[in-house]
Amino acid sequence: MKPGIHPAYGPVVFRDRAANYAFLTRSTMTSDKTIEWEDGNTYPVVDVEVSHVSHPFYTGTARVLDTAGRVERFERRYGRRGAN
Repeated sequence: MKPGIHPAYGPVVFRDRAANYAFLTRSTMTSDKTIEWEDGNTYPVVDVEVSHVSHPFYTGTARVLDTAGRVERFERRYGRRGAN
């Protein structure tokens, strides 16, 4: 890599506040907040709203929307388009 043009790449802890879960990885993200990790070292911590632990797609709680049923229900309620 060309020196001097890339951001610093180092260990960072990402913490999912909704699921009370944190994981250590490497990233170019930075933070003023720090956390002491399980290995005894202190790392910058980035708080995230959603991770693979709390996202409905990964947890299996995602709902599949029945769009065909919604359209049919709308047409029954308000009539078909152009029926006037």
